[in-house]
Amino acid sequence: MFEKVLIANRGEIALRIHRACREMGIKTVAVHSTVDANAMHVKLADEAVCIGPAPAKDSYLNKAAIISAAIMTGADAIHPGYGFLSENAEFAEMVEAHGITFIGPSPKMIRMMGDKVTAKKAAIESGLPVIPGSEGEVKTVEDALMWGEKIGYPVIVKAAAGGGGKGMKVAHNPSEMADAFTLAKNEAKSSFANDVVYIEKYLQTPRHIEIQILGDNYGNVVHLGERDCSLQRNHQKVLEESPSPALNPEQRKQIGEIAANAMKKLGYSNVGTIEFLYENGQFYFLEMNTRVQVEHPITEAVTGVDIVRDQIRVSSGAVLGYKQEDIHFNGYAMECRINAEDPETFVPWPGKIGQWHVPGGLDVRVDSGMYAGYTVPPNYDSMVAKLIVHGRTRNGVLMRLRRALEEFVIEGIRTTIPLHQKIIADPEFIDGQYNIHWLEQFLAENKKKSE
Repeated sequence: MFEKVLIANRGEIALRIHRACREMGIKTVAVHSTVDANAMHVKLADEAVCIGPAPAKDSYLNKAAIISAAIMTGADAIHPGYGFLSENAEFAEMVEAHGITFIGPSPKMIRMMGDKVTAKKAAIESGLPVIPGSEGEVKTVEDALMWGEKIGYPVIVKAAAGGGGKGMKVAHNPSEMADAFTLAKNEAKSSFANDVVYIEKYLQTPRHIEIQILGDNYGNVVHLGERDCSLQRNHQKVLEESPSPALNPEQRKQIGEIAANAMKKLGYSNVGTIEFLYENGQFYFLEMNTRVQVEHPITEAVTGVDIVRDQIRVSSGAVLGYKQEDIHFNGYAMECRINAEDPETFVPWPGKIGQWHVPGGLDVRVDSGMYAGYTVPPNYDSMVAKLIVHGRTRNGVLMRLRRALEEFVIEGIRTTIPLHQKIIADPEFIDGQYNIHWLEQFLAENKKKSE
C-alpha cells in the first residue's frame, strides 16, 4: 500500500480523497494555488505545497510543478481527482516515468477513451451498442452531407476531443449541414486545439444513463449499477439519481453486464464510467470517463462500496476483493450540485461565505470544502457543495432531500439551492418523467412565468 499520496486537485474532491487516504493510514500532500492557501484540504493534509498563482494553467494544470511537489515530498502516488489533469495521458506517462504511481487507468486507456473516434471504435470491438454514425473522422462538407443522407436527419457533428458540449452542432436537414460542420470544426479547434469531427444520429429525447465500472490489474471487473444524469443545463449535470426511474430490473442488469464484460475484454483497470444515451428502450454508447465522477457518492450510497478507497487499493496492486454477485443494491439516492451562482441567471457569485450550516440526519451526506469565513474564488468551477441523500424508496429520498435543502444555509453568496427546491417539487420530476432537454425547458417555462 502507498505511504504518501499527493492530491493533484482542489475543493470537495481533494477533501474526499484526503479522507479516504486518512482512513487507510496513508499520509497526504495537498498542492494548491495562491488563492487556495486556506482551503480545507490544505489545512487537513499532512503537507502542503504551493504550485503557482490562481490561473489553473499556472497551477493545477502545471504538470512539472505537480510532479516536482511529489518528488520533493516523497509521495509515492498521485491522485488526480476529476477535471484538470485527471484524463491527461501525457501527465499519467510523466508521473510513471518518475517512478510514481498514477492513481487511475493506464495512459494507453486514457488516450484511447479520450478521443471519441477511437473510443467509439473500441466500444464497437468490445460489444457496446453505439449510435449510428460515421466511420471515423469526417473531413469535408461533402463527406458530411453523404453521412447525413446515409444516417438520416437530424444528425450531430461532434468534436473527437470534445467535452462539456463544445464542438457539437446539430443539423436538422441538408441545408443546415455546411454551417453545422464548419462551426463544429472551428469550435473544436479553438477549444481543444484539435478540429477532428465525426457525425452521429441525433437522438431527440434521450436520457443520460451511465454505468460505474471498477476493475483491478488481474482481470476482475464489476459494475456498480447505473446513474441517471439527465438533468443538465448547457450539457453540465445539475442533479443525478441512482437507480434510474426509467429502467426496469432486466434492463439495468443487462446493460450493467454488457458494460462490465466490455471493460473486461478491453483489459480495463481502475475506476471508469461508461456513459450512454437511452431512448425508446435502446442504449447507445456516448463516451467513457477514465476517472472518478463528481456523482460517485450516490453509487456509494446504494452499494455501500467506497469507490475512492478501492480506486487507491487497486492502483497499489491489490486485488479487487469481491465479485459481481457480492454487489447488492439498496434503495435510492440523489445528488444535488450546489453552485455559487445566481439560481435564475446562473451568473457566478464568488465571495466570502458568512454563515455556513449543512443539513444532517439519517442518510444525509454533504461533500464540500467550504466553511464559514472562506472566500470562494472566481478562478475555478462554481460548485461549492454536493448534497447526497439516500433512502429506501424514491419518494422517501425526495421527502428527505426537500427537508435537507431547507436546512442548508449558505450566507454571503448566492447559490443554486432554490433551483433544486423547484426541481424536486415539479410533478414531472417527481414522476421521473424527464430527459436531457427537460431542465432547459423547465427553466425557460419558469422564466416566462416570472416575466
